[in-house]
Amino acid sequence: MLILDKPAGLPVHRGPRGGASLEDHLPALAQGKRHLPQPAHRLDTDTAGCLVLGRTKPALAELGRLFAEGRARKTYWAVVRGAPAAQSGRIDLPLRKVSSAAAGWRMEAHPEGQPALTRWRVRGRGEGLTWLELRPETGRTHQLRVHCAAQGWPILGDPFYGPKAPGALQAGGLHLLARAIELPFSPPPSPPLAATAPVPAAMRAAFAACGWSEAA
Repeated sequence: MLILDKPAGLPVHRGPRGGASLEDHLPALAQGKRHLPQPAHRLDTDTAGCLVLGRTKPALAELGRLFAEGRARKTYWAVVRGAPAAQSGRIDLPLRKVSSAAAGWRMEAHPEGQPALTRWRVRGRGEGLTWLELRPETGRTHQLRVHCAAQGWPILGDPFYGPKAPGALQAGGLHLLARAIELPFSPPPSPPLAATAPVPAAMRAAFAACGWSEAA
């Protein structure tokens, strides 16, 4: 298996309109294997950070099982606009996909949607901004983005679910990082395989405004 630090703006799969994607780089990541490595889970185009790939069919099947069973522990960091009143909590809000010819597709909170659960806690606060740690317990498309926006604190730089960010912060894009992943390949007490992604340069100003430093 491989765990990559995917940059924001790079889609995992080729889209109908073409353009660069992670698929263009898979041959270089084969490292002598007959089959190309394949992503074991989803990561939005605009999201940076940890992306897990299986290098063989058995590895991909095992990874798929871990993600399907909810045993792969995913941790995200985000800078959101606004200030949650509490220091931690959970968001239990079903999501569904909607689309129109004029606006395209997006996700929305709806009681008839698929179950979606996110746990969150505050890591730091700044002027009008909050640094959150997010742990999704389900893997719905755009789950963290919709859940945060529905609480009144959209993720900074989100072009679909939040207002336009002011000034220099807009240049940082979506401030959502797949910060860490833990994969329990062996039963306890063996530690899980873990990886951590650094905060991208474009996001550092906003995270620093909420108290983040390199030592965090």
